[in-house]
Amino acid sequence: MALHFQSLAELEALCTHLYIGTDLTQRIEAEKALLELIDSPECLSKCQLLLEQGTTSYAQLLAATCLSKLVSRVSPLPVEQRIDIRNYILNYVASQPKLAPFVIQALIQVIAKITKLGWFEVQKDQFVFREIIADVKKFLQGTVEHCATGVMLLSELTQEMNLVDYSRPSAKHRKISTSFRDTSLKDILVLACSLLKEVLAKPLNLQDQSQQNLVMQVLKLVLNCLNFDFIGSSADESADDLCTVQIPTTWRTIFLEPETLDLFFNLYHSLPPLLSQLALACLVQFASTRRSLFSSPERARYLGDLIKGVKRILENPQGLSDPGNYHEFCRFLARLKTNYQLGELVMVKEYPEVIRLIANFTITSLQHWEFAPNSVHYLLTLWQRMVSSVPFVKSTEPHLLDTYAPEITKAFITSRLESVAIVVRDNLDDPLDDTATVFQQLEQLCTVSRCEYEKTCTLLVQLFDQNAQNYQKLLRSPSGITVDKTIQEGRLAWLVYLVGTVVGGRLTYTSTDEHDAMDGELSCRVFQLISLMDTGLPQCSNEKIELAILWFLDQFRKTYVGDQLQRTSKVYARMSEVLGITDDNHVLETFMTKIVTNLKYWGRCEPVISRTLQFLNDLSVGYILLKKLVKIDAVKFMLKNHTSEHFPFLGICESYSLSDFRCRTTFYTALTRLLMVDLDEKTEARSGKYPKLSRMRGSQTPNLFVTPRSELCTQSPAYVILLCQDMRRCTVAALQKRSQRYYPCEDEDEFENFMLPLTVSFETVLQIFNNNFKQEDVKRMLIGLARDLRGIAFALNTKTSYTMLFDWIYPTYLPILQRAIERWYGEPACTTPILKLMAELMQNRSQRLNFDVSSPNGILLFREASKMICTYGNQILSLGSLSKDQIYPMKLKGISICYSALKSALCGNYVSFGVFKLYGDNHFDSVLQAFVKMLLSVSHSDLLQYRKLSQSYYPLLEFLTQDHMGFVTSLEPPVLLYVLTSVSEGLTALDTLVSSSCCTSLDYIVTYLFKHIAKEGKKPLRYTEAPRAGQRLLHFMQQNPDVLQQMLSVLMNTIVFEDCRNQWSVSRPLLGLVLLNEKHFGELRASLINSQPLPKQEVLAQCFGNLMEGVEQNLSIKNRDRFTQNLSVFRRDVAEVLRSDGSTDACSPDMMS
Repeated sequence: MALHFQSLAELEALCTHLYIGTDLTQRIEAEKALLELIDSPECLSKCQLLLEQGTTSYAQLLAATCLSKLVSRVSPLPVEQRIDIRNYILNYVASQPKLAPFVIQALIQVIAKITKLGWFEVQKDQFVFREIIADVKKFLQGTVEHCATGVMLLSELTQEMNLVDYSRPSAKHRKISTSFRDTSLKDILVLACSLLKEVLAKPLNLQDQSQQNLVMQVLKLVLNCLNFDFIGSSADESADDLCTVQIPTTWRTIFLEPETLDLFFNLYHSLPPLLSQLALACLVQFASTRRSLFSSPERARYLGDLIKGVKRILENPQGLSDPGNYHEFCRFLARLKTNYQLGELVMVKEYPEVIRLIANFTITSLQHWEFAPNSVHYLLTLWQRMVSSVPFVKSTEPHLLDTYAPEITKAFITSRLESVAIVVRDNLDDPLDDTATVFQQLEQLCTVSRCEYEKTCTLLVQLFDQNAQNYQKLLRSPSGITVDKTIQEGRLAWLVYLVGTVVGGRLTYTSTDEHDAMDGELSCRVFQLISLMDTGLPQCSNEKIELAILWFLDQFRKTYVGDQLQRTSKVYARMSEVLGITDDNHVLETFMTKIVTNLKYWGRCEPVISRTLQFLNDLSVGYILLKKLVKIDAVKFMLKNHTSEHFPFLGICESYSLSDFRCRTTFYTALTRLLMVDLDEKTEARSGKYPKLSRMRGSQTPNLFVTPRSELCTQSPAYVILLCQDMRRCTVAALQKRSQRYYPCEDEDEFENFMLPLTVSFETVLQIFNNNFKQEDVKRMLIGLARDLRGIAFALNTKTSYTMLFDWIYPTYLPILQRAIERWYGEPACTTPILKLMAELMQNRSQRLNFDVSSPNGILLFREASKMICTYGNQILSLGSLSKDQIYPMKLKGISICYSALKSALCGNYVSFGVFKLYGDNHFDSVLQAFVKMLLSVSHSDLLQYRKLSQSYYPLLEFLTQDHMGFVTSLEPPVLLYVLTSVSEGLTALDTLVSSSCCTSLDYIVTYLFKHIAKEGKKPLRYTEAPRAGQRLLHFMQQNPDVLQQMLSVLMNTIVFEDCRNQWSVSRPLLGLVLLNEKHFGELRASLINSQPLPKQEVLAQCFGNLMEGVEQNLSIKNRDRFTQNLSVFRRDVAEVLRSDGSTDACSPDMMS
C-alpha cells in the first residue's frame, strides 16, 4: 500500500490526530497510517525528518514510537543499522537536553530495547551493545539535565532487562537478564549510591526542578536495581507482603556496610516528601533482603541497623504526615516481620522501645481511619504475624505483645465505631461499603484479637450492650431522629462484624474452654439482635446490619457447626441459658429461619440475597449438615414453596436487573441438594430391605433354582415370597418392561411436586409464546427458568436423579428453549443462560448420563443439543462484523459455551456417534459443520486472547482428533490449514491446559498419518474407507510440508530453550514429528550445534545422539516411553551445555523459531 503522506506537514497532521485528536475515526486512520509507516522502507528517513525538523513534541514522540516498534520486530534489523540508530539517538538526546520529558523517555526506551535485544551481538570479538555504562558516564560529566538523562537511561535499561516479553522465548529473556545481572547491575547500583552520597555531601538546590529531577531519577534507578528479578521467579507484585529480594552473593559487601542503610535513612530525613518516599521504597527492599545473604551475627547487626532506623523515623514522625511516606513506611514495617522471626526481633536492644513506638503509631493510624486507608493493611499484617509467632518464641526476652495487641484491637474497634457518626454527618464514603477491604482487615484482626482475649471480649460485650440498648430506645421512640438511628445501625453493623471476626479467630489461635464460653457470651447478643431485626421487618431493616449478620453466621458455622463441632464445647452453655440453643441442631434451625426470612423480605436487595444464598450453598455442601438440615421445618417449607409469592427474588418484575437472576442458580443448586438427600435416603432404605429387587433389570432377575440355599436362608421371609412371586411373573413381556428405567413412584411424585413451580412457568410460556403479548415477560421468565434448571442439573449427580430431570424436561420443554435461541439469538442476556443450561445437561459428571442399554435418552439429548448449537451458530454468524468491545459478549462467549457443550458430548461416552450415519441421521454431521462455521469466523488471535474460548476450543479439538479423524481429514484444505495453524500457535500458549491439549491433538494427527504411511506399502486384504481418509491427510501434508516442520521447530525450541511445564505432553507428538521429518530434524540439530563454540559442539552432538538411542522407527507405547525418558535426559544435558558463561554469550537461543 502506498503511503498517503510524504511531507513534514502531513506527518505532523498525523501526529495531531493520533495523540490529541478527538475524532475517533481520524484516530483510527492515524493508527493505520502509523502501521503503514513502520512497514515502509522510508520509515527511518521519515523518523529522522520528524526528529530534526518537527515543530511539536508529538512529532518527536511519533518518531520514537516508530523506532521502538521497528527495533522490537522478531526479525531484527542488521547490526550496523541498530548501532547507527543507537548512536544517533544518544547524540540527539545529548544535543537537545530540553526535550519534553515524555519524548526523552520514549527515545531512551528505544536505546534500552536495542541494548537488550542485541546484548549477545558480537562484532570483531566485542559485544557491541554492552558499553552502555561508559556512554552514561559521558552524560554524567555534563549539565544537570545531561546527568538526569544518563541516569534515566540506566534506569530504563534496568527495567527493560527485567521486563518479560511473552512474545519471545522466556529462556532468551532469562539468559539476557542473568548476563546483565552478573556483568553490569552491581556496577550500576554502586554508581547510583555514589551519586546519592554526593547529594548528601554537597547540598543541592532542591527548589531547582532540574536538580530535584536528577535526585528522583537516581532514587528510581536504585529502586529498579533492588526490584530486579534476580533468580527468574517473576514474583507476583500483588503478593507484596510475601516478597523476598534474592540479592546476589557478590553484592554482600554493599549490604554489610552500615553506611549503605544510613545513606537511605539520611536521605529520607533530608529530602522533601516527593523524594523521601522513594528513599523509603528502597529501604523496603533492603528490609526484604534474603536471610541467607548474612551469617547469624551479620544478620543480627543488619536487623539492629534497620530497627535503629525505624526508631529514628518514629521519634521524628513529621515526614509520615505525607501519604506517600506513610504508605511506604507501613510496607517497611510489614516486611520486617515477613523476613525476620519474632525471636530475632526481641533480641534487638531497642526492641522494647521500638515495639512501643510501633504500637502507638498503629493506634494513631487506626484512629485516623480516613488517612491513607489502603496502608492499614500492612500494619495489621505486621501485628497478625507477630501474634501468630508467639507460640514459637523460645527466647526469654519479653515480646510484650500481650501488652500491646489488646490495645491495637481496642483501637481498631473504637475507631470504627467512632467513624460512623463522622461518615453519616459529613456524608463521606462509608468504609463498610468496601466489603473487600473490610473482610481483609477483619481476617487479619481475628488473630490479633485472640491475644489476651478476655480484654477483647469484655470490651465488645460492653459496647454491644450499650449500642443495642440505645438502638432499642430509638426504635421505641415515636419521634426517633433518623440520623441517630442511622448512626446506631452503623455501629451495630461494625460490632456484629467484629463479633464474627473474634469468633472466627478461634481457628487461628490457641483457645480454651473459657474462650469458648466467651464466644457464647458474644454470640448470644448477635442472635438476640437477629431476633430483634427480623421481628421488626419490613420496617426495621438495614442492609449493612444484615450483611454483617451473614458474616457472623458464616464465621460461627466454620467454627462451631458440623465437622468443627466439639459436642462438649462451652460455647453453648450461655446460649442454652439465654436462647435455649443447646447444640448445633438448634443453631442450624436458626440459620435456616434467618435464610428464609432474608429470602422473603430482601428480594429487592441483591447484595443481601446473594450473600444469603452463598451461605445456604455453603451449608448444603457437607453431607453431615445436609442430613440435619432436611429435618428442619424451614427447609421443608422452602422445598414446597419456592415461588415468587414466597420468595420475591424469583419474580420477573422489570425492576429486577437481569444480572440479579444469576443468584437463582445458586438457590436451586442448594435446594436440589436438600431434596436429593431425602430421596436418596429413601432409595437406600429400600435397597437395604430388598437388595435384590431394587432397580431390577430383566437380565438381572434372580433365578430361584440357581440361588444358593444358604443365601435364601439368610434373607427375610418377605424377600423369599416376593422372589417366588417375581419368578412366576417373569414372562417375556415382563422382562421387556423391566428393562426400562426404574425408580419408585413416590420419588417421582416428590420430584414432580418440587418441579411444579417451574412446570407452571413453562406452561405459561407455552401459551403465550406465539403471541406478541408480553414478549419481554416471556424472555425474562425463560432466563430465570434456564438459570433455575442449571442449578438443579448441577446438583443431580446420580443416574436416577438425572433421569427424573431429563424425563421432566424432554420432550416437552426443550423445544421452548430452542425457539428462544431462534428468536433472541442476538441478546446474550437470554442466550447465555440457555446455552449454559444445555452445556450442563451434557456433562456426564459421576456417570449420571449412563442410561440403560435400552434407553435412547443419550441420543435424544445429543440431538437436542445439536439442534440448539446449529441454530445458534447459524444465527450468530448473521450478525456480521462486530466491534472489539462487542465481539466477546455478543459472539465469542456463546461460541465458547457451544464448544464446551459439544466437548462434553464427545467425551461423555453416552452416545454412539456411528449410529447417526448408519441410520441416516444428520444431527452429528450438522453440529460438526456448525463447529467449523463458527471456528472460521474467529481469528487465531481471538482464539488465544479469550481464555474461556481457548479452554473450550482446544479440548474439543483434542477429542475430535482422538475419535473423529475421519471428520478432520475430510475438511477442506483451507479449513484444515486453519485448524493446524491454531494448533501450532497454541503449542506456545502460556496456559498449560491449552498447550497440553494442542500437544495431544497433534499427537493424534501425527500418529494417524504415521500409521497410514506405514500401511501404505502393504496390500490390503479388503477395501476400507480408512486408507482414503489417510490418503487425503497425506496429500495435504505433501502440499504443505512446512506445517509439521514448523510445529517440530516450535516443540524443539520449547524443549531446549523454554521453561517447559508439560514436558511429558510435548514428548508424545515430538517422536512422531521427528520420524516423519527426519531431514528437517537433522537441519535443526545442525543449526543448534553450529551456533555453539567448537568445544561445545561435540557435547551437543552427543546429546542428540543419546536422544534417539534405543528409539525404533515406530510409535508403540514402549517406544514412546523410551523416547520420553531420553528427552528428559536430553533437556537436562543441553541446558547444562547452554548455561550462561563467558564462552557462550554469543549463542542465539531463538534460532529455531
